[in-house]
Amino acid sequence: MRVPSRNITGQVKAHALYWGFLAAKLAVAVALSGGILWFINVFFTPHTPLFHLNRYRFARDLAYTTLGGVWFLMSYGILYLAFWDQRYRCRTCLRRLLMPVETGSWSHMLRLGRPAMEYICPYGHGTLNIEELKIAGAIPPDWTEHGDIWSELFAAPTTGSGPGDTGKTEDR
Repeated sequence: MRVPSRNITGQVKAHALYWGFLAAKLAVAVALSGGILWFINVFFTPHTPLFHLNRYRFARDLAYTTLGGVWFLMSYGILYLAFWDQRYRCRTCLRRLLMPVETGSWSHMLRLGRPAMEYICPYGHGTLNIEELKIAGAIPPDWTEHGDIWSELFAAPTTGSGPGDTGKTEDR
């Protein structure tokens, strides 16, 4: 099956949509994280005079410091989830990739290849192949773009293209 190539403007538009969606998710994550930090700073501001020792203020400072640490871990987690979610999205339509299929086998590696997990776009735009074990370092996921499967399925049948057709017509 020959995969038709898309024009350059279509490729640029798909890449801009993919990376723009990531930028929008990161902007929402940063805004959410900034809003939570603002809330922490407004309601839990520490009060520590420079040369004044007051041991009763330690509990309030400890709470603020703990909230700051929790905020940092939560912010990092939100950013990590944004990148992780983007990795498992279709490069064309931005839908989540579905139907994970295990390919390859360690016991039959010469015949089937190394183990990998393959995710498929529900609309047939492509597949994402992720290596199961990264022995040789960081192996980037392999995105394989497929052609328009619906145009092939709904194409008009041509005369003489069937297995029993000889291309001759009968006169009656």
